[in-house]
Amino acid sequence: MLKHNLRKAAANGNGVYVLGTDEAGYGPNLGPLLIGASAWRVPARQVADELYEVLAECVTADPADESGKLAIADSKRLYQPGGGLANLERGVLAAMWLLERRVSRWRELWPVLDPHSLTQIDGLPWHDGFDEPLACEARELAMRLDGGCQNARVQLTGLQATAIFPAQFNAAVGRCDNKAEVLSLATLRLAERTLSALPEGPAIVLCDKHGGRNRYAALLQEVFPDELVRVRRESGELSVYDVRAAGRAVEFRFQPKGERHLPTALASMTAKYLRELAMRPFNLFWQRQVPGLAPTAGYPGDSRRFWNEIRAAQQRLQIADDVLWRQR
Repeated sequence: MLKHNLRKAAANGNGVYVLGTDEAGYGPNLGPLLIGASAWRVPARQVADELYEVLAECVTADPADESGKLAIADSKRLYQPGGGLANLERGVLAAMWLLERRVSRWRELWPVLDPHSLTQIDGLPWHDGFDEPLACEARELAMRLDGGCQNARVQLTGLQATAIFPAQFNAAVGRCDNKAEVLSLATLRLAERTLSALPEGPAIVLCDKHGGRNRYAALLQEVFPDELVRVRRESGELSVYDVRAAGRAVEFRFQPKGERHLPTALASMTAKYLRELAMRPFNLFWQRQVPGLAPTAGYPGDSRRFWNEIRAAQQRLQIADDVLWRQR
Protein backbone atom coordinates (compact mmCIF):
# COMPACT_ATOMS: atom_id res chain seq x y z
CA MET A 1 0.00 0.00 0.00
CA LEU A 2 2.82 2.42 0.85
CA LYS A 3 4.57 1.88 -2.50
CA HIS A 4 1.22 2.37 -4.26
CA ASN A 5 0.68 5.66 -2.42
CA LEU A 6 4.18 6.80 -3.30
CA ARG A 7 3.65 6.14 -7.00
CA LYS A 8 0.29 7.91 -6.90
CA ALA A 9 1.76 10.95 -5.12
CA ALA A 10 4.67 11.14 -7.57
CA ALA A 11 2.28 11.02 -10.50
CA ASN A 12 0.27 13.87 -8.97
CA GLY A 13 3.35 16.04 -8.53
CA ASN A 14 2.93 16.40 -4.75
CA GLY A 15 6.65 16.28 -4.01
CA VAL A 16 8.29 17.98 -1.06
CA TYR A 17 11.87 18.41 0.11
CA VAL A 18 12.77 17.07 3.54
CA LEU A 19 15.90 18.46 5.19
CA GLY A 20 17.49 17.05 8.31
CA THR A 21 20.09 18.92 10.37
CA ASP A 22 22.29 17.83 13.27
CA GLU A 23 25.54 18.73 15.03
CA ALA A 24 28.67 17.10 16.38
CA GLY A 25 31.11 18.73 18.79
CA TYR A 26 28.74 21.06 20.63
CA GLY A 27 30.13 20.11 24.05
CA PRO A 28 33.94 19.93 23.56
CA ASN A 29 36.50 22.58 24.50
CA LEU A 30 38.89 21.55 21.70
CA GLY A 31 38.24 21.18 17.99
CA PRO A 32 35.42 22.49 15.82
CA LEU A 33 31.66 22.45 16.08
CA LEU A 34 30.26 20.74 12.96
CA ILE A 35 26.71 20.94 11.67
CA GLY A 36 25.43 18.75 8.84
CA ALA A 37 22.37 18.97 6.61
CA SER A 38 20.96 16.43 4.18
CA ALA A 39 18.12 17.10 1.74
CA TRP A 40 15.80 14.57 0.10
CA ARG A 41 12.89 14.94 -2.29
CA VAL A 42 9.98 12.67 -1.43
CA PRO A 43 6.74 12.26 -3.37
CA ALA A 44 4.36 13.37 -0.61
CA ARG A 45 4.33 15.14 2.76
CA GLN A 46 2.71 12.17 4.46
CA VAL A 47 5.80 10.02 3.89
CA ALA A 48 8.33 12.65 5.01
CA ASP A 49 8.70 10.87 8.36
CA GLU A 50 8.77 7.37 6.83
CA LEU A 51 11.97 7.33 4.80
CA TYR A 52 13.39 4.33 6.66
CA GLU A 53 10.30 2.33 5.65
CA VAL A 54 10.27 3.75 2.14
CA LEU A 55 13.95 2.88 1.56
CA ALA A 56 13.97 -0.40 3.48
CA GLU A 57 15.34 -2.34 0.50
CA CYS A 58 18.60 -0.37 0.50
CA VAL A 59 19.00 1.40 3.87
CA THR A 60 19.18 0.16 7.45
CA ALA A 61 19.43 1.91 10.81
CA ASP A 62 21.14 -1.16 12.28
CA PRO A 63 24.96 -1.01 12.09
CA ALA A 64 25.10 -4.79 12.66
CA ASP A 65 22.97 -5.52 9.58
CA GLU A 66 24.96 -7.78 7.22
CA SER A 67 22.53 -7.75 4.27
CA GLY A 68 24.60 -5.28 2.27
CA LYS A 69 22.29 -2.34 2.92
CA LEU A 70 23.78 1.07 3.61
CA ALA A 71 23.74 1.97 7.32
CA ILE A 72 22.31 5.44 7.89
CA ALA A 73 21.73 6.07 11.58
CA ASP A 74 22.50 8.38 14.46
CA SER A 75 26.28 8.78 14.51
CA LYS A 76 26.36 7.58 18.14
CA ARG A 77 25.19 4.17 16.91
CA LEU A 78 27.74 4.03 14.09
CA TYR A 79 30.83 5.38 15.82
CA GLN A 80 32.57 4.63 19.10
CA PRO A 81 35.96 6.12 20.05
CA GLY A 82 38.71 3.85 18.83
CA GLY A 83 36.35 1.93 16.57
CA GLY A 84 37.33 3.56 13.27
CA LEU A 85 35.42 5.78 10.89
CA ALA A 86 34.34 3.16 8.32
CA ASN A 87 30.63 3.13 9.28
CA LEU A 88 30.43 6.91 9.03
CA GLU A 89 32.62 7.19 5.96
CA ARG A 90 30.65 4.65 3.92
CA GLY A 91 27.39 6.54 4.37
CA VAL A 92 28.77 10.03 3.82
CA LEU A 93 30.90 9.18 0.78
CA ALA A 94 28.14 7.05 -0.77
CA ALA A 95 25.77 10.01 -0.46
CA MET A 96 28.37 12.32 -2.00
CA TRP A 97 29.03 9.84 -4.81
CA LEU A 98 25.31 9.78 -5.56
CA LEU A 99 25.34 13.59 -5.74
CA GLU A 100 28.30 13.42 -8.18
CA ARG A 101 30.56 15.10 -5.61
CA ARG A 102 33.27 12.47 -5.51
CA VAL A 103 36.34 13.02 -3.38
CA SER A 104 39.22 10.80 -2.37
CA ARG A 105 41.34 12.94 -0.03
CA TRP A 106 40.98 14.83 3.26
CA ARG A 107 41.64 18.26 1.78
CA GLU A 108 39.21 17.72 -1.12
CA LEU A 109 36.33 16.92 1.20
CA TRP A 110 36.04 20.16 3.16
CA PRO A 111 35.29 22.70 0.41
CA VAL A 112 32.79 20.34 -1.20
CA LEU A 113 30.67 20.17 1.96
CA ASP A 114 31.45 23.63 3.36
CA PRO A 115 32.71 26.17 0.80
CA HIS A 116 33.84 28.51 3.61
CA SER A 117 35.81 25.98 5.65
CA LEU A 118 39.22 26.35 4.02
CA THR A 119 39.56 29.94 5.26
CA GLN A 120 39.52 28.59 8.82
CA ILE A 121 41.42 25.39 8.07
CA ASP A 122 44.31 27.12 6.31
CA GLY A 123 44.74 29.51 9.23
CA LEU A 124 45.53 26.76 11.77
CA PRO A 125 49.06 25.37 12.15
CA TRP A 126 47.94 21.75 12.64
CA HIS A 127 46.42 21.75 9.15
CA ASP A 128 49.54 23.16 7.46
CA GLY A 129 50.47 20.69 4.72
CA PHE A 130 48.16 18.00 6.08
CA ASP A 131 46.37 15.69 3.67
CA GLU A 132 45.62 11.98 3.47
CA PRO A 133 43.51 9.61 1.36
CA LEU A 134 39.99 8.67 2.41
CA ALA A 135 39.72 4.93 2.82
CA CYS A 136 36.24 4.07 1.57
CA GLU A 137 35.28 3.04 -1.97
CA ALA A 138 31.67 4.20 -2.12
CA ARG A 139 30.55 3.38 -5.67
CA GLU A 140 28.84 0.03 -5.02
CA LEU A 141 27.02 1.31 -1.93
CA ALA A 142 25.95 4.44 -3.81
CA MET A 143 24.57 2.39 -6.70
CA ARG A 144 22.46 0.28 -4.34
CA LEU A 145 21.19 3.42 -2.62
CA ASP A 146 20.40 4.95 -6.00
CA GLY A 147 18.41 1.90 -7.08
CA GLY A 148 16.35 1.89 -3.89
CA CYS A 149 15.69 5.62 -4.18
CA GLN A 150 14.51 5.28 -7.77
CA ASN A 151 12.13 2.45 -6.85
CA ALA A 152 10.66 4.57 -4.05
CA ARG A 153 10.46 7.79 -6.12
CA VAL A 154 12.85 9.40 -3.62
CA GLN A 155 15.89 11.52 -4.50
CA LEU A 156 18.85 12.60 -2.41
CA THR A 157 19.25 16.25 -3.42
CA GLY A 158 21.79 17.80 -1.07
CA LEU A 159 24.47 17.23 1.55
CA GLN A 160 26.20 20.21 3.16
CA ALA A 161 27.96 21.18 6.37
CA THR A 162 29.15 24.13 8.43
CA ALA A 163 32.43 24.00 10.35
CA ILE A 164 33.02 26.45 13.22
CA PHE A 165 36.57 26.25 14.58
CA PRO A 166 37.41 27.66 18.04
CA ALA A 167 38.35 31.25 17.08
CA GLN A 168 35.14 31.71 15.10
CA PHE A 169 33.12 29.89 17.77
CA ASN A 170 34.48 32.15 20.53
CA ALA A 171 33.74 35.26 18.48
CA ALA A 172 30.16 34.08 17.85
CA VAL A 173 29.59 33.31 21.54
CA GLY A 174 30.92 36.77 22.36
CA ARG A 175 28.29 38.30 20.07
CA CYS A 176 25.41 36.12 21.30
CA ASP A 177 26.55 35.46 24.90
CA ASN A 178 24.85 32.07 24.54
CA LYS A 179 26.34 29.05 22.79
CA ALA A 180 22.92 27.45 22.22
CA GLU A 181 21.99 30.52 20.19
CA VAL A 182 25.21 30.16 18.20
CA LEU A 183 24.25 26.57 17.37
CA SER A 184 20.67 27.50 16.43
CA LEU A 185 21.67 30.39 14.18
CA ALA A 186 24.39 28.36 12.46
CA THR A 187 21.94 25.50 11.91
CA LEU A 188 19.28 27.76 10.42
CA ARG A 189 21.81 29.48 8.16
CA LEU A 190 22.98 26.08 6.94
CA ALA A 191 19.34 25.16 6.27
CA GLU A 192 18.93 28.40 4.30
CA ARG A 193 22.07 27.63 2.26
CA THR A 194 20.87 24.10 1.56
CA LEU A 195 17.39 25.29 0.54
CA SER A 196 18.85 27.93 -1.78
CA ALA A 197 20.67 25.21 -3.74
CA LEU A 198 17.49 23.19 -4.40
CA PRO A 199 15.00 23.47 -7.27
CA GLU A 200 11.62 25.00 -6.47
CA GLY A 201 9.15 23.20 -4.25
CA PRO A 202 7.91 23.24 -0.64
CA ALA A 203 10.15 21.93 2.12
CA ILE A 204 10.16 20.58 5.66
CA VAL A 205 13.24 21.23 7.80
CA LEU A 206 13.86 18.93 10.78
CA CYS A 207 16.00 20.39 13.58
CA ASP A 208 16.90 19.14 17.03
CA LYS A 209 15.99 21.18 20.10
CA HIS A 210 18.97 23.32 21.14
CA GLY A 211 19.78 23.97 24.79
CA GLY A 212 16.26 23.14 25.96
CA ARG A 213 14.80 26.04 23.97
CA ASN A 214 11.14 25.79 22.90
CA ARG A 215 10.78 29.12 21.08
CA TYR A 216 12.61 29.72 17.80
CA ALA A 217 10.56 32.42 16.05
CA ALA A 218 13.02 35.23 16.85
CA LEU A 219 15.96 33.17 15.57
CA LEU A 220 14.11 32.30 12.37
CA GLN A 221 13.27 35.98 11.92
CA GLU A 222 16.96 36.88 12.27
CA VAL A 223 17.94 34.40 9.55
CA PHE A 224 14.98 35.31 7.31
CA PRO A 225 14.55 39.04 8.11
CA ASP A 226 12.38 39.85 5.10
CA GLU A 227 9.88 37.03 5.64
CA LEU A 228 6.93 36.54 7.96
CA VAL A 229 7.49 33.76 10.49
CA ARG A 230 4.25 32.15 11.61
CA VAL A 231 4.16 30.18 14.88
CA ARG A 232 2.06 27.03 14.68
CA ARG A 233 3.13 25.28 17.89
CA GLU A 234 5.65 25.72 20.69
CA SER A 235 6.05 22.97 23.29
CA GLY A 236 8.67 20.75 24.88
CA GLU A 237 7.80 17.94 22.47
CA LEU A 238 7.60 19.93 19.24
CA SER A 239 7.88 23.50 17.96
CA VAL A 240 6.64 24.22 14.42
CA TYR A 241 6.90 27.34 12.26
CA ASP A 242 5.98 28.35 8.71
CA VAL A 243 8.15 30.77 6.72
CA ARG A 244 8.90 31.65 3.14
CA ALA A 245 12.53 30.84 2.40
CA ALA A 246 14.43 30.73 -0.89
CA GLY A 247 11.14 31.48 -2.65
CA ARG A 248 9.30 28.47 -1.20
CA ALA A 249 6.98 27.56 1.65
CA VAL A 250 9.02 25.96 4.44
CA GLU A 251 7.89 24.24 7.60
CA PHE A 252 10.52 24.21 10.36
CA ARG A 253 10.16 21.55 13.05
CA PHE A 254 12.24 21.49 16.24
CA GLN A 255 11.99 18.32 18.31
CA PRO A 256 14.18 16.17 20.58
CA LYS A 257 15.84 13.00 19.24
CA GLY A 258 15.59 14.12 15.64
CA GLU A 259 18.08 11.42 14.59
CA ARG A 260 15.20 8.95 14.32
CA HIS A 261 14.46 10.62 10.98
CA LEU A 262 16.69 9.40 8.14
CA PRO A 263 17.60 12.88 6.79
CA THR A 264 18.70 13.94 10.27
CA ALA A 265 20.63 10.70 10.76
CA LEU A 266 22.66 11.35 7.59
CA ALA A 267 23.27 14.92 8.78
CA SER A 268 24.46 13.52 12.12
CA MET A 269 26.85 11.15 10.35
CA THR A 270 28.23 13.94 8.18
CA ALA A 271 28.85 16.25 11.13
CA LYS A 272 30.51 13.53 13.21
CA TYR A 273 32.64 12.29 10.30
CA LEU A 274 33.99 15.78 9.64
CA ARG A 275 34.54 16.39 13.35
CA GLU A 276 36.64 13.21 13.66
CA LEU A 277 38.56 14.06 10.48
CA ALA A 278 39.33 17.49 11.93
CA MET A 279 40.71 16.00 15.14
CA ARG A 280 43.24 13.78 13.32
CA PRO A 281 45.69 16.51 12.22
CA PHE A 282 45.09 18.34 15.50
CA ASN A 283 46.22 15.35 17.56
CA LEU A 284 49.07 14.46 15.20
CA PHE A 285 50.42 18.01 15.35
CA TRP A 286 50.54 18.13 19.14
CA GLN A 287 51.92 14.60 19.40
CA ARG A 288 54.87 15.75 17.29
CA GLN A 289 55.39 18.64 19.68
CA VAL A 290 54.95 16.58 22.87
CA PRO A 291 56.29 13.00 22.50
CA GLY A 292 54.15 10.42 24.30
CA LEU A 293 51.09 12.68 24.38
CA ALA A 294 47.82 10.73 24.39
CA PRO A 295 45.28 11.96 21.80
CA THR A 296 42.07 13.67 22.84
CA ALA A 297 38.51 13.83 21.52
CA GLY A 298 38.32 17.34 23.00
CA TYR A 299 35.52 16.78 25.52
CA PRO A 300 35.51 18.36 29.01
CA GLY A 301 37.76 16.62 31.50
CA ASP A 302 40.20 15.10 29.06
CA SER A 303 40.48 18.37 27.18
CA ARG A 304 41.87 20.03 30.31
CA ARG A 305 44.41 17.21 30.70
CA PHE A 306 45.46 17.64 27.07
CA TRP A 307 45.73 21.43 27.34
CA ASN A 308 47.88 21.20 30.46
CA GLU A 309 50.25 18.78 28.71
CA ILE A 310 50.67 20.93 25.58
CA ARG A 311 50.80 24.30 27.34
CA ALA A 312 54.60 24.65 27.25
CA ALA A 313 54.68 23.76 23.54
CA GLN A 314 51.80 26.13 22.86
CA GLN A 315 53.68 29.00 24.50
CA ARG A 316 56.88 28.11 22.65
CA LEU A 317 54.98 28.14 19.32
CA GLN A 318 53.15 31.36 20.29
CA ILE A 319 49.72 29.90 19.57
CA ALA A 320 46.98 32.00 21.14
CA ASP A 321 44.49 30.39 23.53
CA ASP A 322 41.60 31.73 21.45
CA VAL A 323 42.41 29.62 18.38
CA LEU A 324 42.85 26.50 20.50
CA TRP A 325 40.36 26.56 23.38
CA ARG A 326 36.60 27.12 23.12
CA GLN A 327 35.49 29.33 25.97
CA ARG A 328 32.04 27.77 26.43
